[in-house]
Amino acid sequence: MATYRQTQSRLWPVLTPPAFDLVCWSISIFASAYFRHLLTRSTFPSDQVGLAILVVFSAQLIIGSLLVYRNRWRIGTFEEVINVALSIAASGTVLLLMALFTRHSKITFSIVIVATLFTFMLSLGGRVAYRLFRRQNSAASEQEVVRMVIFGAGAAGVSFVDTIATSGTSRLIPVALLDDDPKKQKLRIRSIRVEGTSKDLERVASAFKATTLLIAIAGLSADQTRSLAARARALGLDVRLLPTLLNLYSGMSKISDIRELQLEDLLGRNEVVTDFGAIGHHLRGRRVLVTGAGGSIGSELARAIAGFQPASLVLLDRDESALHQLQLSLEGRAMLDSRNLVVCDIRDRPALDLVFAEHQPQLVFHAAALKHLSLLEMWPGEAFKSNVLGTLNVLQAAKALGVEGFVNISTDKAADPISVLGYSKRIAERLTAWVGSDAPGTYLSVRFGNVLGSRGSVLVAFRELVANGGPLTVTHPDVTRYFMSVNEAVQLTLQAAVLGQPGEVLILEMGEAVRIDDLARLLAAESKLKIEIIYTGLRPGEKLSELLIGTYEQEVTKPHPLIVAAEVPPMPESQLKAVNGDGPHEETIEMLRVLALDPRAKLA
Repeated sequence: MATYRQTQSRLWPVLTPPAFDLVCWSISIFASAYFRHLLTRSTFPSDQVGLAILVVFSAQLIIGSLLVYRNRWRIGTFEEVINVALSIAASGTVLLLMALFTRHSKITFSIVIVATLFTFMLSLGGRVAYRLFRRQNSAASEQEVVRMVIFGAGAAGVSFVDTIATSGTSRLIPVALLDDDPKKQKLRIRSIRVEGTSKDLERVASAFKATTLLIAIAGLSADQTRSLAARARALGLDVRLLPTLLNLYSGMSKISDIRELQLEDLLGRNEVVTDFGAIGHHLRGRRVLVTGAGGSIGSELARAIAGFQPASLVLLDRDESALHQLQLSLEGRAMLDSRNLVVCDIRDRPALDLVFAEHQPQLVFHAAALKHLSLLEMWPGEAFKSNVLGTLNVLQAAKALGVEGFVNISTDKAADPISVLGYSKRIAERLTAWVGSDAPGTYLSVRFGNVLGSRGSVLVAFRELVANGGPLTVTHPDVTRYFMSVNEAVQLTLQAAVLGQPGEVLILEMGEAVRIDDLARLLAAESKLKIEIIYTGLRPGEKLSELLIGTYEQEVTKPHPLIVAAEVPPMPESQLKAVNGDGPHEETIEMLRVLALDPRAKLA
């Protein structure tokens, strides 16, 4: 049973606005008639005042119920002001008609006009006062108030200030705005003024006793973000961000959209904007198979494809635990009772043929691979068996079935490769081009940089080391790498399936390479512990800097503003016969190197 306080809380927003408006009308009509009585020294028309109040009560309740009271407006917002004004004007019109058509009426035209205007002022003034009181009372009742400097007085910053102002309950208090646009200096948004540019952060934060900096500018460069965040943290400010996509596509912001500044925001990445309409048309109603579906890229790819409503989505992996976790994330259950969850090793060609025969996929995304560089340097035969022969098995099974599209997921280490991982993935690109040269469908490759947050990525390793108190190990002070988020990797893969031509490798333009030493120092600075950084030297097969396009490759086309397409020289399967994956490691590595680098190579 609801308590008296709970019942009162539910009835308050329903009963208070109409009761308040009726009180305003009563005061206004009585006061207008009384002052006219004083000015004209006429008899006070008490009976007609009572009738007028009764009529306007009825009109206000009926009209107000249609325009104001049945809607849950935030008190004092522009929308409520407009609707309250309309309801009062309409009720005043009803009162005016009564005065005009009532014989010997002493409720004159002037009384009605003055009463209507006075009611309007009382009603709206009361609402604004209530809202200000509630906001101040709410702020005062909070044990911890967040005083926030907002960098960005554009659409996102303005929208956020408006949201805070109308919430009435947020403990976030914008105290000042900053913007580097000279035209916005001294601009005032709901009493919050632009106090300067980003150069004035220290002065403004100190003057207004700020505790947090909110970055609310879409497209702010990574260098600017890093510099601003470092200065804010030196002042003891927390740094928060409004998501870029939200700013770009809606121009609106909500309190719940604020998030902590993440490492990904500091790495100089351009956001990938893909044609979701074309991707949806390509995937919707198709039978799709993903190999390596339990991995970081494969699982995210599966989740993205599922959102485009394929006719079926077959998830293949040799790791049954990974498939268990993937079904849980996709379906909210993990019964492992679907034939679309396939436990299969891509090294097993007969098993693959059975899978393709049963599920008849039309599109194949090949993400299964071994990818840890140092381990593959020690075990090159395993790289050959999985990344080369395994890829060939999937390619041949797809060709035999006549699939419409095949996307092989590669790595930037395949550009001018010097490692076993790079050799094996470059050969996989060449095999994809060869099989696709006479297959009915479109066979192509997609080349990634380092994927943030993927299993085994440097970011994951660094975060674990920081959590354990360090030290952080960096191979070389000047080593650089390209980075992309897993979401960007998936978007590129899906866009490649639409844009790519047979025999191509599609490469994302990934902005500037990031120094791993800078990455380590950023993570170390976030820790409350003193984290040591140790340099270990480059490992076998590791480059100081990665390339996106090899020196032997030429840019062919640019099918997307952030995607470059390069041709891949095909390599027939027959050239693999001389490679012995079980032979001496040095011999296997050399044969892989020759096949990867020289398109004309033929091993005896």
